[in-house]
Amino acid sequence: MSFVHLHTHSHYSLLDGLSKIDGLVKKAKEYGMPAIGLTDHGTMYGVVEFYEKCTKEGIKPVIGVEAYVAVRSRHDKEAGIDSKRYHLTLLAKNFTGYQNLIKLTTLAHTEGYYYKPRVDKDLLKECAEGLICLSGCPGSELAEALAANNLDRGRQIINQYLDIFGRDNYYLEVMNHAEVENLANIHRGLKTLATEFNLPFVATWDSHYLNPDDAEAHDTLVAINTGSEVGQSSMSMKAGNYSFISPAEAAKLYEDWPEAVANTVKIAERCQVELVLGKFIFPEFAIPAGETADSLLRKIALEGLAARDLTGDEEALKRLDYELDIIKFKDYSSYFLVVEDLIRYARDHGIFYNIRGSVAGSMTTYCLDITKLNPLEYKIPFERFLNPERPSAPDIDMDFADNRRDEIIEYAKSKYGADKVAQIGTFGTMMARGAVRDVARALGYPYSIGDRISKLIPMGSQGFPMTIDRALDTVPELKEAYEAENDTRQIIDLAKKIEGSARHISVHAAGVVIAPKPLLDYVPIQYDPKGQSLITQYDMYSVGEDGVGLTKFDFLGLRNLSILSDAVKLVEKIYDTQVDLETIPMDDKKTFEMLARGETEGLFQLNGAGMTRWLKELKPSSIHDINAMVALYRPGPMQFIPDYIKRKHNPKLVSYLDPALEHILVQTYGVLVYQDDLLIMAHDLAGYSWGEVDKFRKAVGKKIPELMAEQREKFIKGCIEHSGWTKNKATEIWLWLEPFAAYGFNKAHSASYGRVAYQTSYLKANFPVAYMCACLTAESGDIEQVAIYVDEAKRMDIKILPPDVNESFGYFTVVAEAGKTVADSRAIRFGLYTIKNFGKDIADAIVAERKRGGPFTTFAQFLDRINHKNLNRKSLEALIKAGALDSLGEERGVMLGNIEVALEYARETLHSGGQDSLFGIMADQSSLPVFRLKDFPTVDTKERLAWEKELLGLYISGHPLEAFKDKFARAENTINHNKHLPDGTTTTVGGIVEEVKLIMTKKGDQMAFVRIADMNDKLETVFFADRFLKFREFLQPDQCLALRGKINHRNGEPSLIVDAVKVLE
Repeated sequence: MSFVHLHTHSHYSLLDGLSKIDGLVKKAKEYGMPAIGLTDHGTMYGVVEFYEKCTKEGIKPVIGVEAYVAVRSRHDKEAGIDSKRYHLTLLAKNFTGYQNLIKLTTLAHTEGYYYKPRVDKDLLKECAEGLICLSGCPGSELAEALAANNLDRGRQIINQYLDIFGRDNYYLEVMNHAEVENLANIHRGLKTLATEFNLPFVATWDSHYLNPDDAEAHDTLVAINTGSEVGQSSMSMKAGNYSFISPAEAAKLYEDWPEAVANTVKIAERCQVELVLGKFIFPEFAIPAGETADSLLRKIALEGLAARDLTGDEEALKRLDYELDIIKFKDYSSYFLVVEDLIRYARDHGIFYNIRGSVAGSMTTYCLDITKLNPLEYKIPFERFLNPERPSAPDIDMDFADNRRDEIIEYAKSKYGADKVAQIGTFGTMMARGAVRDVARALGYPYSIGDRISKLIPMGSQGFPMTIDRALDTVPELKEAYEAENDTRQIIDLAKKIEGSARHISVHAAGVVIAPKPLLDYVPIQYDPKGQSLITQYDMYSVGEDGVGLTKFDFLGLRNLSILSDAVKLVEKIYDTQVDLETIPMDDKKTFEMLARGETEGLFQLNGAGMTRWLKELKPSSIHDINAMVALYRPGPMQFIPDYIKRKHNPKLVSYLDPALEHILVQTYGVLVYQDDLLIMAHDLAGYSWGEVDKFRKAVGKKIPELMAEQREKFIKGCIEHSGWTKNKATEIWLWLEPFAAYGFNKAHSASYGRVAYQTSYLKANFPVAYMCACLTAESGDIEQVAIYVDEAKRMDIKILPPDVNESFGYFTVVAEAGKTVADSRAIRFGLYTIKNFGKDIADAIVAERKRGGPFTTFAQFLDRINHKNLNRKSLEALIKAGALDSLGEERGVMLGNIEVALEYARETLHSGGQDSLFGIMADQSSLPVFRLKDFPTVDTKERLAWEKELLGLYISGHPLEAFKDKFARAENTINHNKHLPDGTTTTVGGIVEEVKLIMTKKGDQMAFVRIADMNDKLETVFFADRFLKFREFLQPDQCLALRGKINHRNGEPSLIVDAVKVLE
């Protein structure tokens, strides 16, 4: 007997379904099922992936949703009443039904969300066309009534749904999970009402995982979802079988319901949804009368060519004509006009931007002022961006200053319609380390157990996530623990089953879609988890060119662009100098001298110990050197850096295997750096068409042996025929380029990022104080990065000062030193927003009052003038401890000791009208209370520094280790030096204790991970049980210690295995 699953949950029923789409399709094919239905809870997250994979395997996809139905209106959200909801199974029988599912799931999220996304019967009636309704699982409204033997209520419910969907589209859903409470009542009631109403049955199985032996893993997933331990959640399904049963199992389970089983196939046959995928859908751009998109694009591009003084450049004009012809042929002109419009808005409104990726190889975008690089000067091919023989949509990745990215999205909404623009959703998945920790917690193990196992799993790299299986193959310690320890094996076995499951939906970092019609015509949408932005329920792959086909725009918020923007504004404010980053000299001596010294902290793409070391050796002297380093400083091509440096400094070493290579590689001293160079070789030297070049790019990028062998033969043959080379010469060239092939980097991307890297370098070299102030402001929420920038500023002889109510604004500020103007000073002051336990509102009130009434002169006057509701004990204490009131003439300890007196004075001042008295509105100030401070001890240096660390996150006016700097003056005693020593090296480091983390060993003993810091760096130190027992009394926060032990590197992270400790006094 045939059976089709019509009630199936995938892992897109977040933390409730365990089945991956691949697994469901594979299982359905194995069972010979003609179709399969997907009905995830309240969402359509997996629909496109499901549709594609089913159709690829010849299985009909039945698209559905298990909806949540509100007990009243979806707009009602009253606690204790509306938190309850019912389940209902909905299937799309045609494209109209599919679009109505989109509308239902969207409005369930945007209008009906209350704990879950809910619909109501009014909305169901509005969206009923094209849908088949199954009455629902035991959690449905009908099942609840029948479980209570309330047939009258059951009749009312059926009549409501018959009115909504019609007799032909309503089925009584039969589930036969034996453990369900009152199942006999439900079944008896269904049979009675089916006879009364002459309604058909349909058999479904509430599938949440693939195989019966996945039940424990699913129960663990549910425990992770609910924050409970395994078996304790009310959502637990461990008592029954919720796997993906076979037709044979279905026949046995529903032997008393043969009609219900047969109807699964009939319903699947009725569902005929066809999605059109892979078609490009561009937003509509308003074209003036008398123009077309093609003519308008050409007009704007030619104007740009003239503006760049290239009208007389035949090569530039020829390139532009060539590109515009391809763009017209592909019907992409409207896309380019939309991008030009977005960038024009950013430029007109002072929003810093940069364009990433291969689009920098386009003369068209250069003339449109979208990109800033002349592709002819940089020798970047257009075809890497838009291949005339490749049917792919254009993809222009835009970076904007991260503090203004939202303005671009809002502009897009206002220009193209708020209902046509949304950010793209993305799914966070259970990664290897997180899965292990989550499983261990759900099983009731102490945190230390999961933490210990997870730390044995190496971190993955971008694009190459680490899996548990790969970790078991590559980490002997993990494999040994897995084989020897039952607890470890249990945790890992379960973690492997949930690994890769979708955990949550969030906002994609960059992706935005703009549609020509309302998005509801194409994709379901919802609010992001914070309830702030609308996002698509489909991810970038389902939304984009391989899926629904909507045009995806990348609007990435880039912090370095915010830094550039803020720095340029500061330069103008402080030095009365306007810096146009588009016209700065590209051969600035100060800039390249700074890079040659390795002073790279705070620079885009050029910071970090490894990059800095190479830059000091390279001593870059042109933008091409910077671009090359951006491309080469990555795993793989890093091996070519020494050759690049040698050739730069010794022109005699520059050579080419054939003169024909010189024009391609002249900017890189004959070294292969960019993948684009390979593509040009294939095209110019081996006679490849651009379509063939694209296949060549994919083959060498993936380095698949069969494809590489095929390309080798084609390349060699092409060079012989096209360039007249001998077979030996062609083979020699291939053998030379083959090792590099998989590492080649996008030249346009390197040039785009190299340009921003140079701009950051230029500002730091020429306007160091303004630039470092901008860096500090941009990272003000990341105290570790602030500490790094503070150290860099001090190295640059820039003073870092604590916050001050008389000079600070919200963020970091450049201030005047005594006897100097701001322009002549090298001092940066902390902002009021950076103080912990101090709100933005009170900070803004202080700045506003200072602007209004001038500087604060005394503690009493400050209290007179700041009568803000948020000036309470907590905020006043924060100001005092952080040093923000030091300029008022009172010592911190005295002010803190008198804090109750101060607060009482502030209250009395408010009641007596002191606010008006201050400004002379009332001549008689006799009503003001008297403010007298009591004597209190002043604060010593140690306590003052501790306060600064507490409130600002780091030491400002000094450092506890300064008292011991003579003992650790030599470089070999610094943390930074010791972190790079080989494994097993015995050494001594000095530092202050920042954090102590205690864990239990397998034997039940305590050990500790202790983070220490010196003046410039941090290091994790490890105290095994015996050492911890001996030295635990010294392991207190802010304790200064000298530690002796051995350096150990695990998973690329250095630590010190401690043997001995000495307290520094």
